[in-house]
Amino acid sequence: MFKDQTLLPAEAVRLAALGLLAERPRKYADLATEIRSFVGLAVGPSLDLMGSSIELLRYEGLAAPEGDALALTPSGRAALAALLEAPLRAPSTDASRLVLLLKLRLLHCLDPARQADQRERIAASLAAERDRLDALRRLHAGTAPALRDWLDRDIADLNDRIEKFRRGGE
Repeated sequence: MFKDQTLLPAEAVRLAALGLLAERPRKYADLATEIRSFVGLAVGPSLDLMGSSIELLRYEGLAAPEGDALALTPSGRAALAALLEAPLRAPSTDASRLVLLLKLRLLHCLDPARQADQRERIAASLAAERDRLDALRRLHAGTAPALRDWLDRDIADLNDRIEKFRRGGE
């Protein structure tokens, strides 16, 4: 984790692996393919986001063989909850965007009270991003119309997402 307790890119991949295993056991190759597909579609191919081997999850006791598949262990469930509850950075980087998308994809793996807490934290993170862009917009209010128009659209999108998310829609 970074100093602010947000997830490193490799931890985002770990979050993906643990979350997918929380849904159901998966064959190693299927798990690797699903992670690679999600990451590639979410943020594009990136060497920075190539996480540690899925085999490491077995070594650490977070996943265990179940027939011809891997399944999440109780320690893996605890690790998944910790990763899902880690703070978000403003989603302005590929890694931050990936963590946000993974949290949204796997939020159902937490109990309802923890889901509600995470929903509020995600909304707060989006609000902080909106406020940052709004400050930039105000700074350039009288200049750079193309920048101003672009920021207006981003701010409106963030406002819509925050409102929907707080109302319970995803």
